[in-house]
Amino acid sequence: MAQAVLDRPVQSVHGVSMSAVSPRRPTVPASALRLVVAARRALGEAEQTTDVGERYAASHLSALRAAAAVLAADARPDSEHPLRRGRPTSVWTLLERVAPELAEWAAYFAAGADTRIAAQAGLRGAVTVRQADDLMRDAGLFADLIAARLGLPSSGQAMLPLGMSPVYPVGAAS
Repeated sequence: MAQAVLDRPVQSVHGVSMSAVSPRRPTVPASALRLVVAARRALGEAEQTTDVGERYAASHLSALRAAAAVLAADARPDSEHPLRRGRPTSVWTLLERVAPELAEWAAYFAAGADTRIAAQAGLRGAVTVRQADDLMRDAGLFADLIAARLGLPSSGQAMLPLGMSPVYPVGAAS
């Protein structure tokens, strides 16, 4: 019975349909590719630091860059929702417009923006170890989701030879 479940194709990951993340384009704009690379770099910085505020800020920055990659690849001028000059619009608001299927992710990361600012300002107690670790994990999932949406390999696949899959220790989450 368990094997039958494992043999079925995955329909969704964290509430996002896999059809929404399947490769859709033969090439990825260079700006989007650079932003995905920058998102992964920021995530690597988050993983290396021992300061929880820096970990939180770098993780949030990773998510911002991943969201910006979607905008770089898919955003087009929208006459229905014109942007007012001089009034900044959040990346998360734009992401909801360009990719409505990512609205829950956008709301989640938007909710952490003030905490990121407090962490970057060095306010003690602004972030707990648990919050920083959770955000780092979620930013990694988001970056992989965006990479898949753009037709790029996930971070776990990037270093593997073609045809190989990652091997995880017993009991580790994949």
